[in-house]
Amino acid sequence: MGCFVSTPKDSGGKRKRPGNIGEVAVFVPGLRIPKPVDFSESLDDHLCKSLVERLSALRTRIVVMAGQEAPTITRTRRRSATQHGGSTLGDLLQALEDYLPVLLGLVKDGSPLQHKVQFTWINQEDESEEVGMYSAWYEVLSVLHLMAALSLSQANLLLLPRTSTDGYLPKVSEESRRSAIDILLKGAGYLDCAVRHVLPQLPPEHRRDLPVDLAEGVLRALCLQALGQSVDIQLGLAIDSTKATLAVKRRLACEMVKYWQQAQDNITNLPLANGWGEKHWFYVKWKYIEAKAAAYYYHGLILDEGNTEKSHGMAVSALQAADEYLKESKRACEAFNTTVPISRTPPLWGTMKYLSEKIPKDTSSKVRINRDLYTYEKIMETAPTLPDFALALKPDEYQLPDVDSSWNHENVNKEQSGNNKD
Repeated sequence: MGCFVSTPKDSGGKRKRPGNIGEVAVFVPGLRIPKPVDFSESLDDHLCKSLVERLSALRTRIVVMAGQEAPTITRTRRRSATQHGGSTLGDLLQALEDYLPVLLGLVKDGSPLQHKVQFTWINQEDESEEVGMYSAWYEVLSVLHLMAALSLSQANLLLLPRTSTDGYLPKVSEESRRSAIDILLKGAGYLDCAVRHVLPQLPPEHRRDLPVDLAEGVLRALCLQALGQSVDIQLGLAIDSTKATLAVKRRLACEMVKYWQQAQDNITNLPLANGWGEKHWFYVKWKYIEAKAAAYYYHGLILDEGNTEKSHGMAVSALQAADEYLKESKRACEAFNTTVPISRTPPLWGTMKYLSEKIPKDTSSKVRINRDLYTYEKIMETAPTLPDFALALKPDEYQLPDVDSSWNHENVNKEQSGNNKD
């Protein structure tokens, strides 16, 4: 029995990609969609009928919901409540959470059942349209990846500016920003669990066959993106606070640079060359450059508080670097938005609204003032090194749930008797 099935990208057109995904505040990779599975064919001889039916019902619910939502889930429309009282994103996430404890019964105590069922998912970032494996751990990994993608989508919706009731420009409320941080850290927790606890369960030959969507580098990058985006929101909250010092803002900006740099390092050598994959790469590049603009700006302001010619020169150099990175980030943003699927940047708010106004103004002012005091040759030609701060923000700790109680002794006994017949 083979363990791996890959369908080339030009084999049937089952993968549907939107041409336009609207406004993007948080990058959401194209959702991987599960294909139907006939559990009874593989498991009827090993498990009782009720458990097989429960597995089938839980997964079929996900297949149907994900298939319906996939074409629209990355579009930035506001979701109204469903008949069940929650958002469609929340319903799908709940369906995955309901499925996971029952699914984990297939891998309990190294059960041979983990290799009985072929699980197939439609990819988005990989060249292969779909990948199937006789591996329940591959299914667990795919479920966690989808849970993380849904969390990113929820955060994206929260961070799109709403039209203000007071007639001012659209903005994002503090409540929405704090809620988005909580959701991003939760999504990072799913990804961190996938990397640390699920990937190691897959043998080397299975890991080599994983689509790039599930490559360790992509999972780590998405996790780091969620953390970097959370720090970005924290910086925006600090900018709005009268109590936050320049030192606090610089530290947050420098931490943000490290998160985005690590995210970029994790995907640099991966084959993200088509559609969502290429867009993913451009997004990380854009946010990394944007973070450097913020970090050099606040570093420059603190250096300018020094009373020496050297500190003023370094401040000017840092501010000039911030201005150049700001210009470069606008070009990177355009490259991201014009890569298919096409997207738009929402109206500026928070960190970048503030910095897009302050960086050019303060850079122009400091350069002009200091040029009156010092010759151009005395101004450092290269930007000073940014301070290196330890990264404070961590993913939420997420642990795989306990195996569902439906895997009782009666079911286990039938499993064992089924194995004895083989």
